[in-house]
Amino acid sequence: MTSTETSVTWPQALAWRMERQLLDPVGSESAADVVRRLGAVLSMDESLAELAVRTRSTASRPGDLAAALADGDVIKAFAFRGAVHYLSPEDGGIYLALRSAGRQWELPSWVEHYRLAPSDWPDFRAAVRAALSEGPLTVVELGQALATDRRYRHLEPIFDAGAGTLVKPLTWQGDMSLGPPRDGRPTFQRLDTNPRWQGIPDLDDAGRRAITAYLRTYGPATLDHLQYWLGDGLSAGRKRITTWFSALGDLLAAVDVDGTTAYILREDVDGLEAALPSEAVRFLPGHDQWVIGPGTKDVHVTPPPRRDLMTRKANPVIVGGVVRGTWARKGAGLTVTWLDGRPRPDDGIDQEAARLAAIVGGDLQLRLAP
Repeated sequence: MTSTETSVTWPQALAWRMERQLLDPVGSESAADVVRRLGAVLSMDESLAELAVRTRSTASRPGDLAAALADGDVIKAFAFRGAVHYLSPEDGGIYLALRSAGRQWELPSWVEHYRLAPSDWPDFRAAVRAALSEGPLTVVELGQALATDRRYRHLEPIFDAGAGTLVKPLTWQGDMSLGPPRDGRPTFQRLDTNPRWQGIPDLDDAGRRAITAYLRTYGPATLDHLQYWLGDGLSAGRKRITTWFSALGDLLAAVDVDGTTAYILREDVDGLEAALPSEAVRFLPGHDQWVIGPGTKDVHVTPPPRRDLMTRKANPVIVGGVVRGTWARKGAGLTVTWLDGRPRPDDGIDQEAARLAAIVGGDLQLRLAP
């Protein structure tokens, strides 16, 4: 991969990526399949997570994502940047393996604060799995169950306070995941009882699979993109990422994208070359994977003047994959703010507004600004 073999434009590259992300054309996959395609879907705001999934499927219905979680077709765990994400039970383990690689629970500050030495963790993890054997528990209930063992009695006040940091490595290592909420409170459940759960793979295997998964959905991508997604996002480490990337060898192809050297799976080169620039208008939720996957620093998706808006979770209007404006909904009102110097695609905006209305289940009164 010392020289590029294919040359394409960024509009072509983004059009190919939109097809891979079920945005143009919109797919018909299930909620679980959409999550698996994207790799991860941020779940800090459930309404945004549901819209991120539903806007990619013509067959979606309200509550599909919650039903997929209840059925075990998707899982929830602390993943990228320490935030809760929906993951596929079949592939989610590759990201958790990378997140665990830093072994944060062995840091002196962790040992001192939680009074759990690295050698204590195997028994602690087993105790957590045992406590969850009868079904999901809230974080307070989990702390109470663990407190019956004198070795973990000192942790009960930490669980009473939410145990926000302590529970993360338990999801990274596959001991538990977040379950359906109960009376508005999150629950935790054993992960190994989900028949679809494929476990935590070997770290090097996980790293190679994570790179290929990213390139398959977010390519063409640079090494900086990989560092952002897997290094900054999961703390995998630059040296590891470089080693995994090199190990993939001829499975990858270097492509020239308007003067930028980027990478894609070799099997996808023909499809990339054949891609035609997209004119599709899409209303996406704030922090959608389309923007967050390559990162808000990626000027080809997010022009610099719009980066702050995307970081602050504004809802992007993309045209051909590029953030050109924002949209906001208040009741039955839908306001689209155009932020670009090129002509506003009013017909495309009208069509997408109608599609959004069908997704949310009500008439929306469109207002264009400025």
